[in-house]
Amino acid sequence: MSEQLSAEGQAWLKHYPENVTWDAPLESKSLSDFFDESVAKYRSNPGVDFLGKKYTFGEIETEVNKAAKGFQTMGVKKGTKVGLCLPNTPYSIICYFGALKAGATVVNYNPLYVERELAFQIDDSETEIMVTMDLEVMYPKVGAMLARTNLKKIVICKMVPILPGLKSFLFRLLKSKEIANIPNDDQHVSYETLTANDGQPSKIDIDPDTDIAVLQYTGGTTGFPKGAMLTHANLSINVSQMLAWTQPVGMLGLGEEKIVGVLPFFHVFAMTVVMNQGIAIGAEIILLPRFDLELTLKTIHRTKATIFPAVPTIYTAINNYPDTSKYDLSSIKACNSGGAPLPNEVRHKFEKLTGCLLFEGYGLSETSPVASSGPLGGLNKEGSIGIPVPGTILQIRDLEDPEKLMSQGEKGEICILGPQVMKGYWNREEESKKALVNGRLHTGDVGIMDEDGYIFIVDRIKDMILCGGYNVYPRVIEEAIYLHPAVEEVTVIGIDDEYRGQSPKAFVKLREGQPLTEAEMLEFLKDKISKIEMPSQIEYRPELPKTIIGKLSKKELVAEEAAKAKG
Repeated sequence: MSEQLSAEGQAWLKHYPENVTWDAPLESKSLSDFFDESVAKYRSNPGVDFLGKKYTFGEIETEVNKAAKGFQTMGVKKGTKVGLCLPNTPYSIICYFGALKAGATVVNYNPLYVERELAFQIDDSETEIMVTMDLEVMYPKVGAMLARTNLKKIVICKMVPILPGLKSFLFRLLKSKEIANIPNDDQHVSYETLTANDGQPSKIDIDPDTDIAVLQYTGGTTGFPKGAMLTHANLSINVSQMLAWTQPVGMLGLGEEKIVGVLPFFHVFAMTVVMNQGIAIGAEIILLPRFDLELTLKTIHRTKATIFPAVPTIYTAINNYPDTSKYDLSSIKACNSGGAPLPNEVRHKFEKLTGCLLFEGYGLSETSPVASSGPLGGLNKEGSIGIPVPGTILQIRDLEDPEKLMSQGEKGEICILGPQVMKGYWNREEESKKALVNGRLHTGDVGIMDEDGYIFIVDRIKDMILCGGYNVYPRVIEEAIYLHPAVEEVTVIGIDDEYRGQSPKAFVKLREGQPLTEAEMLEFLKDKISKIEMPSQIEYRPELPKTIIGKLSKKELVAEEAAKAKG
């Protein structure tokens, strides 16, 4: 049973942007209908720009329909899990909506994952088909999964055909070694074969409220990866909430915007805020396969981009770039920061540099993700995650007694109620019950609500490191380090990192008589965790702090590092 949603008497209503209403109508629909309805409005508009090669919305629609028919021909039915292990390319959008239109549930994969992480997620999610690129940095890891997991088929997307003319020629000429050798067998299907059809997929009957569109893997509050079940309604409503937040204040012009897609679409923030929202408003989505500072600046300058969602590390990198004057960034009018806390000095410097409005949002994989935001053109309080978006309630609940609501200014767990909150965790009934109580999501973040209803995060219950906009879970790193036979005990914490916000630091106790250098440990970890998860420091100690009952304790180490940081 869910709590009744009502914003009556909430202090933050006084600070809602002009013309924005909390109870604005929110549209729940299948993402297939969402895509078709938007394309019908903007069919002839530019839809995607990939490194200078452009596609209209109509051209993207044609490919989506062919991909959907191709997936159905491969045996995809309602609920079949189709994995996407892709960088940001036109294939990301085409195969996402193509798989959904075929009736599949999309499972997002980070292309930086090592084999161990891929294998876990494939088996846990029951992914049957994986879509990836023909690149040497990606395919071999995915290809190995055919023998190691229950993965049945891999769809191979080629890099060369999606590059603009000269880049395509130069890639063939200079970078042929970067193309992987793909086996010619029944388990491998080329994108060209997938889409060699009439583009008339069978219509799938989707119930937006119950059918799962995406399994978005996250550590939740425990740090052990699990798939947040995001329904079609969760994801379509979250876009509707953002439009209800921005449209009445004239922030976004329908069919007029150009949105930079440098954040990876396998991350829930970019999936919703860049891809899905971009399609909803008919924006041209300017895709970059990865973050490269100079390429990003050149792209904004070339395209006259107007919307630039990013994480604090990207804004910091631009602020610190010595030659920003070479590029015209004045076309940017709105930026939303997410994934990690936005330092005040970063916000002010970037706004001064570009003349844009940079506002901070808050959310989780479990909330599709947007739950709160600084009001556009209204009061943005330093260090605050803002106020709830339409249709959403944020509460502060007692850490000991979750049924008790805390008073203004009192510390407690941030809980979220709203139509964007996930259905639960895939195949994790007990953990779902702990996270979802009476329809409200217990976030694991500790915060306070001030007299104006603005919320501030002050601590975290969950064992998580916010690293450059990515959630990094100590438990995943600890398990990888424990695989080394010389390791007796290990604990990992987050330490301050000037560029990434936080980075992992490992404290290790070695077995007696088994020496190991930091360099040797890092080399050992290379194929066990991703680069994002790699510890920035490894410190060997004869003993690690423990609680009175003998459990490894992090709090002493966290306090030591905090004292060091203060000098």
